[in-house]
Amino acid sequence: MSETGPLVSIVTPSYNQARFLEQTIQSVLNQDYPHIEYIIVDGGSTDGSVDIIRRYADRLAWWVSEPDRGQTDAINKGFARARGQIFAWLNSDDTLEPHAVREAVAYLQAHPDVGLVYGDANFIDEEGRVIGRYPAAQTDYRRLRRGYVHIPQPAAFFRASLWHRVGPLDPSFYFAMDYDLWVRIARISRLKYVPRVWANYRIHGDAKTMRADDRCWPEMLRVHFRDGGSWFSILVLKYFIRRAIGPLWLWYRNRRLFPGLGSRTSGGAS
Repeated sequence: MSETGPLVSIVTPSYNQARFLEQTIQSVLNQDYPHIEYIIVDGGSTDGSVDIIRRYADRLAWWVSEPDRGQTDAINKGFARARGQIFAWLNSDDTLEPHAVREAVAYLQAHPDVGLVYGDANFIDEEGRVIGRYPAAQTDYRRLRRGYVHIPQPAAFFRASLWHRVGPLDPSFYFAMDYDLWVRIARISRLKYVPRVWANYRIHGDAKTMRADDRCWPEMLRVHFRDGGSWFSILVLKYFIRRAIGPLWLWYRNRRLFPGLGSRTSGGAS
């Protein structure tokens, strides 16, 4: 990798995630790619998160801790400050593999027609143990519109020029703001899946994916209808199937991600 490689801006939105935040920060600062601008946007945490951030302040491009309107607002606030040519965000309970940024940059440099590149992501538990693998696969605009997402958000990197064309994130979305962004990017640029583990997606009792899965599909439908989608579509069919088998699906997902815990654990990751 050239010493003059593109600057990569990574934003971490955070709120009261002190028990995981330091691991997230270290996973960014310990990357083997040298040109990273790291921004942390904290929503006014009261659990010691700010003390952790201050310990790394001299290695951050910018950070703030103040009340905001939630995760989407925090990400938008961070990217408004970002100067990089490549963007990514990493939630405060997830981590990157040490080679992730270098490999993503190398791919985007070698393939100028690709606007977003993403790799694989492990599911990890509260202790950092691998408990599964996100079902990443190649997707595109047509498949995204049909509900075949397959993009693990912490393992996704995209060109800043695309963000400036189609961003920012829609603050009215609580859960599917990344899906909405992927659709907007895919409409004007190529997406590419690289089968390399780039990130770790933490699954725990307070994780957003554990608490709000029932809001994901209705928000995806909002994107679908906004962009001219029909009621007679695969995405709508999948939504009604998901509603019908929801409890069984959650039980199956819990058993797959948390063997041994059974029905005592609720939620999971899509």
